[in-house]
This record gives sequence, structure tokens and C-alpha cells, in this order.
Amino acid sequence: MSRLSFEITVDAKRETVYDVLSNYENYQKILPQHFPSVRIRSVRNNVSVVEEHLILGDKELLIMAKHVTTEPVLHEVFVIGGDAKGSYIKEQFVKLSEGTKVLVDVDLKLKGKMKLSSLFGKNKLEQEYGIILDDFVKIAEG
Repeated sequence: MSRLSFEITVDAKRETVYDVLSNYENYQKILPQHFPSVRIRSVRNNVSVVEEHLILGDKELLIMAKHVTTEPVLHEVFVIGGDAKGSYIKEQFVKLSEGTKVLVDVDLKLKGKMKLSSLFGKNKLEQEYGIILDDFVKIAEG
């Protein structure tokens, strides 16, 4: 288990930043280097179940995730199956006078062969997850 926290200031409106980071339907299109495959399994109001392949470092994780959105302030991801079952990601979007502050909390739990200790140290994991966030920010600031 590994807990990571990020605080990023993005030079874009909160709605724009929220739209990019919570748009899991298009992760495969906008960030194929991190999400080579995304399949929507079900959608009900603001809750979706999604099968995702996530590239973290040099490992590909297969996860089943429940995305819960509260526009434009919160995007939560509950990993309900796969290589990271039990993981939780929370993204909060805070409106600033100039841009948006994004608070990201990650509680990552990897199973079996994917165990964190054998994959990465915490610093490496934080660096790899940070790369994904940076790529999202570049798109939001477009």
C-alpha cells in the first residue's frame, strides 16, 4: 500500500481542468501512452464502471474502476477489481482567482506480482504518477 498526495496549480478554468481529468471516456484518445485501453461497462447518472489498462512506469495494470463525479469539484475512482483492487483516487478541483488548484490523493494497493515493493519504491511510484498528472495538466492548459 502506498499513499501519495499531489497539489497542482493549473493555468485554466476549473470547469476545463475538471473536464480533462474526469473524462475517463476519452483517456485512451488523449493519453494513449498511459491508458492503452478503456472500456465503459456501465453508466448510471454520475457513476460509471470502467475497465482500464493503466501504464504505470514499465508495468501495465488491468483495473476495473468505479468513477464517481461531482461536477466541477470532485472526481473519485474506486478500484473494484483487477491488479489494484481496493485502491482509491480522489481529485478535488478548487477555483482560484487565476486558475485551478487540483488536490490529488492516491491510496494505491497492488496485488500479487504487482506488489509495490517489487515494482517501485515510493519515490519512483510518485514520479510515475506525477508524469501522468503532468500530461493531464498540459492538455487542460492547452
